[in-house]
Amino acid sequence: MANATNLPLSHLDSFPKYQHSKNQGNHAALTPLEDMSSGRGQAGGGLPQNCLKVFIQRDYSEGTMVKFQTRFPSELGGRLDSQLFEYTINQLNNYFAEAERASCSTYCEGCLACLTGYLIYICTETHYEKCLRKVAKFVSEQNDRVYRPRGLLLTDPTTRGLRLIEISVLDRPAS
Repeated sequence: MANATNLPLSHLDSFPKYQHSKNQGNHAALTPLEDMSSGRGQAGGGLPQNCLKVFIQRDYSEGTMVKFQTRFPSELGGRLDSQLFEYTINQLNNYFAEAERASCSTYCEGCLACLTGYLIYICTETHYEKCLRKVAKFVSEQNDRVYRPRGLLLTDPTTRGLRLIEISVLDRPAS
């Protein structure tokens, strides 16, 4: 008789219990980071593929904290006012500064996590995750109010690993 541990994982696909856990892990819903990076704020649920993309790089002049350059890219010259662009970047920088700021609350959160063997994170979001939700909401609002009406699409930096901000020019093909 074959031992169940010697079976390849493909045999588990026939059991409904394993189909559910294989697709969604241990949680019935997405984790906050998966939920935030699932393409919100993008038209049609997916990212545009064949259009001009403008990248806003991280600013490491003040260390490794998450901060993006506020220099206005020339590719957006006739489409977006530089003040609107700077407002967007500065607001994103403020949200990330808030996320990384140490406070009594974040200290207690860390101590409580340690005391519970980090099981507390099954029930609650971290301060950082809450701030990432604010970023996601802000990006979505900016797309609806500012960027999409001008033929642009601001991509949430969390979908790019916080390495850069991508702005897609929807009606110009990639060069």
